[in-house]
Amino acid sequence: MTSTLATIDTQHEDMIHDCQLNYYSNKLATCSSDRTIKIFDVDNSNLTPVAELKGHDGPVWQVAWAHPKFGSVLASCSYDRRVIVWKETATNQWTKVYEFDHDSSVNSIAFAPHEFGLVLAAASSDSSISILTYKSDNSWDVQKIPQAHAIGVNAVSWAPAVIPGALLNAATQQQQATPQKTLVSGGCDSLVKIWKYSESENAWKLDETLQHHNDWVRDVARSPNIGLPHSTIASASQDGFVVIWTQDTTSASATTGWTKKVLPKFPDVVWRVSWSITGNILAVSGGDNKVTLWKESLDGEWKCISDLEEGDTQATHQ
Repeated sequence: MTSTLATIDTQHEDMIHDCQLNYYSNKLATCSSDRTIKIFDVDNSNLTPVAELKGHDGPVWQVAWAHPKFGSVLASCSYDRRVIVWKETATNQWTKVYEFDHDSSVNSIAFAPHEFGLVLAAASSDSSISILTYKSDNSWDVQKIPQAHAIGVNAVSWAPAVIPGALLNAATQQQQATPQKTLVSGGCDSLVKIWKYSESENAWKLDETLQHHNDWVRDVARSPNIGLPHSTIASASQDGFVVIWTQDTTSASATTGWTKKVLPKFPDVVWRVSWSITGNILAVSGGDNKVTLWKESLDGEWKCISDLEEGDTQATHQ
């Protein structure tokens, strides 16, 4: 089976580093080394440019949409060391509502599940992760995980608010009223780290360190979860490997250790990994100019189900 691809002229003047659809998939945000962010209205396959956001002084690495319960809110991060939070205050009129500076390039941003409020995590080359929380008085609270990764942090991703096993276990469902904030990060130390927020200590604590890669971890992605008794993380590295880490929940209070499945080596650096909304298909993109889709088969092995190369007019599905 094949599917036709659409080519979009974003009118950026330099390399595009990220593009993200909002919750309803009716707006697309793109960002570029030309220091701008562009917003498009999406109607089926038609994109109409509606806004250009200027505020960064360097390449913009990533953009992230907040949940629509907070309005039309977008965050961006840049080599200029800044995180900017933007809000659409009138139709196609965007305003900066918050800025935060790190000591070095901010490489990755991610909004927390909406159950935790309007909370943004930012990963920086200054080795720290900042957690920025919007308050009811229109101020922002800042917490930091200092020295999260030696040399620098390249990626950050939130765990879902749904507790693993909540769908099947009544005792776990009772815990669901107070899910724990959990982050996963990847860094220049070749490590994947899991962080959990301690309410009693009002601090983020290192919960687990996962080690397999032998070069910079470029991206991490925690899989969505509808309450099934397992957690899944994908990590992508400069070493050309993608690792899928899984932890099973055996009871309301017990979990197993993290196990790993390593995908076949890619021919170049792997830049990004992203899960489908159902959490069962993983998209992988890398320096070989390809995007591949992977799905776990019934025998527990991960198989490539689609292979798309930049410049192709059709995607091949297996």
